Parts: sequence; C-alpha cells; structure tokens
Amino acid sequence: MGIRKIREEGDPILTKKCRPVEKMNLRTKVLIQDMFETMYHAYGVGLAGPQVGVLRRLCVIDVDGEHPYVFINPEIIEQSGEQTGEEGCLSIPGMCALVTRPEHVKVRALDINMEPFELEADGLLARACCHEFDHLDGIMYPSRALEPIHPVDQGEDEEEDEAPEDEL
Repeated sequence: MGIRKIREEGDPILTKKCRPVEKMNLRTKVLIQDMFETMYHAYGVGLAGPQVGVLRRLCVIDVDGEHPYVFINPEIIEQSGEQTGEEGCLSIPGMCALVTRPEHVKVRALDINMEPFELEADGLLARACCHEFDHLDGIMYPSRALEPIHPVDQGEDEEEDEAPEDEL
C-alpha cells in the first residue's frame, strides 16, 4: 500500500470523463486501499480516481473516520433539498468556495466486491458523494461555485469564524 500523488488543478486528467470499472482485480483493490491511505494522509473526506491519475469510475469517502465507503460506477438516483456551504478539494489545496448541493441523495453503486448497493445520504455525506461523483465526469467544484474560489480563512483571531469543513 502507499500514498499516491494527488493531481492538482491544471492537470488535464481532472477534466476527463472516467470509464466504468468492469471487474475487480488485485490491481484495483490495491488502488482502492492506496486511495484511502492517500485521502486520510491529506486529511480529506473523499478522493476520486482521476485525483490519483486513474480514469476509472471509482471513489472513496469517509466523512467521519468511522464509515469508509467505496463507490464503483456510482450514480445518484434521487436527490432532494438543498444545502449551501464552503467546499474545498484536495486537488485545489488551501482554497474553497460556497457551493449548493442537494441535502439528501440516494446513490446506487458497486462495492469493493462488485456487489450492488444503495445508500441514502444527508448533509456532509451527500455533499461528498456529489463532489466525488462530479470528479468522475471531469467536473470540479469551482464550476458549481456561487462565488470565486478563495483561500481558506484560518480566522483564528475572530471568534465568529467557523472552522472550514474538511476538504473533499
């Protein structure tokens, strides 16, 4: 297992649409483990294949450090509500912007054993699913932002500032 290089904004691979994963093999299982290790090392809550240079429809998400998810060939089949909040990305380090996403999503995907599953997600998990699934279509959050991206406010001197969410 190992930590992989996270591709950053400007790398053309981040703008490409990914191909489906057709079968699970050892190489893909190692990739998934490396993606979790890379995501945790970078203090992220999600990581998609293109972010580590792999144009396959897979991503990993763990918003609370206790519930790691593998999504292979994911799709959002239902969505409702709306949430607007600061969003960041491991491929655009130190930056964030306001993005509106669904408050609730229902997702269909394959797990690491290529078994189909459905997941209903709210809040940060719903946001992370939308964000990571966008990566699989070559879409990065600045194209959905309500404002220009800006540096993450460290805001340690002002009591009113909220701590920014982890980067997706």
